[in-house]
Amino acid sequence: MYNLEKMIIDKYKKIVIKVGSSSIVDDVKGSIKIKFLNSLTNDIAKLIRKNKNIIVVSSGAIALGKKIISPNKPIRRLDHKQAAAALGQIELSKSWQQSLKKNNIDSAQLLLTLDDSEIRRRYLNVRKTINSLHSKKIIPIINENDTVATEEIRYGDNDRLAARVSQMIDADLLIMLSDVDGLYSKIPIKNKKGELVNKVSEINSSIDKIAGNKSSNLGSGGMKTKIWAAKICMNSGCSMIISNGHKLKPLSSINKLNCTWFYSKKTPTSSRKQWLLNHLHPSGTIIVDRGAEKAILSNKSLLPAGVIEIKGKFNRGDVITINNNKNQKIGIGVTAYDSSDASKIIGKNSKEIIVILGFEGRDEIIHKDDLVKV
Repeated sequence: MYNLEKMIIDKYKKIVIKVGSSSIVDDVKGSIKIKFLNSLTNDIAKLIRKNKNIIVVSSGAIALGKKIISPNKPIRRLDHKQAAAALGQIELSKSWQQSLKKNNIDSAQLLLTLDDSEIRRRYLNVRKTINSLHSKKIIPIINENDTVATEEIRYGDNDRLAARVSQMIDADLLIMLSDVDGLYSKIPIKNKKGELVNKVSEINSSIDKIAGNKSSNLGSGGMKTKIWAAKICMNSGCSMIISNGHKLKPLSSINKLNCTWFYSKKTPTSSRKQWLLNHLHPSGTIIVDRGAEKAILSNKSLLPAGVIEIKGKFNRGDVITINNNKNQKIGIGVTAYDSSDASKIIGKNSKEIIVILGFEGRDEIIHKDDLVKV
């Protein structure tokens, strides 16, 4: 029988775990810290057994490839970093796969560039892929696609990537496993009187000031990038923790005093719906029948069968207005189809979509999670 020991993070449902290079790669040997990784995946397995959705953002590919590309000195050139990433990513993914498999957990690799979170269509594709993996109880292992990213389309560090992924999939908690316990009032490497800040409810100028610049030998980030990530998370309804990733059982050992908690005052759902309500320029309009209107007012998704007419031109992922058959605005949401495809399936049963369009799209034109009543 599994030991489902209580973790302080148990109340969260969708958790992104960011693992820094210094946590997972031995600085001297340039190899995976197997004991740490197995300890972490054991913690992850406990969360999975409690029906949590877990996403891992793992650094380490460049650090692992460095021992071959540039064993004796730091890598400066982008093309050398890309070569190191190409080498190291294989070892990194394999290590995660083997460690998770010991707990009967399957994993999948996703390599992202900045465009994947900035270009709406690609953003939606990543979101759909992650949701599909979770539906099959598979953990996505995400890293930046350093082998193809240029300076202009790079996150630059996985702190920013983890925050964007958290925002993308409506996570309610991001855990940053770092090489320090959290945010200190003074940079501990410079001032031993620095105290650990346990709780942050608002990121103001004083928090920005104490963030500092120090990054580890292996990682590309620092406390400033973590504060930047916390801002994204808190604005998206996601809380964040900075905790020490150099100890065993890094998740089950988290408490309210040994790390820094950034508490969001909102939820991912309320944050997303507030964004929709504040959208001033919808790209088009959908007119719905009485049945669909009742469904929307009952917090249900908008299906093609309930749509009477499409107005305007819009792309998949655009925000559009929903009007009833009296042309009164009743909602606003993010469409799963462009105006051309949507026009072809209105009034049809969702099962007919694949026959009409030639591909298997979503059952809903607007999913209830992407829709808000007005």
